[in-house]
This record gives sequence, structure tokens and C-alpha cells, in this order.
Amino acid sequence: MNFNEISFRARYSETDQMGVIYHGNYAQYLEMGRVEWLRGEGISYKSMEENGIILPVISLNTKFKKSAFYDDLIIVRTILKKKPSVRIEFDFIIYNEKREILAEANVELVFMDKEKRRPIKCPDYILEKLDLE
Repeated sequence: MNFNEISFRARYSETDQMGVIYHGNYAQYLEMGRVEWLRGEGISYKSMEENGIILPVISLNTKFKKSAFYDDLIIVRTILKKKPSVRIEFDFIIYNEKREILAEANVELVFMDKEKRRPIKCPDYILEKLDLE
């Protein structure tokens, strides 16, 4: 399984009036996970964009299981679902420090030519860096 994990403390500014991490923040957590997953594979999101490739999100689905609170340790596990083609799909599991599942998510992105704004196949240099079986 091709995965990566990041962790961080939930910040006070991310909470709602109930003291719970606001659900809208989870999309940012997923982005943090994706960017660090790519970095772990030797792929810089920044250099990808500098080379004319963007990765817009075309689908995002999150199932919330348990609340997270201010100062909780948040762990985001990012899993590449399958070999990318025009699309790249990730599954996520978000845990707390006790390894209780807070949320599960799936995000699908499409490789796109930055100038033409048209979908393209996953570049070979990215496929070569991925350790896929």
C-alpha cells in the first residue's frame, strides 16, 4: 500500500462555537496530506505547477465519524488508490492521537495543462517516481 502520514495540532482558530474543529477545515487537512504524499514520492507540487501542470479537485467526499477539538493531535493518512492516468485518486483516514478514526475521505483530481486548461495524462516523470506494484 502506497501511503504517507502527517500530524499536527489542531489550532484554536479552526474550532467552531462548540469547540469542535469546523468541518470545512478538513479539506485543507486533505490538501496538506496530498502535498506531503507527493513530496514523499519526490514530486514537488510547486515544480509541477512551474512545469505547466495543475491538479484541480473534481470530487471530494468526507464521512465524519468523531469530533476533533482544539489542541488534539490530528494524523492524516493519505493513500494512493490506484495508478494515476488522467485522474489521480486518494483515500484518507484522519485519526486522533488515540488512533480513533475522526473522518474518512476520498478526493479525485485531474491532471491539467495549466495554459490550455485541458486534461492531460499523468506525466511519465511522475509515474516513474511512484513506487507502484
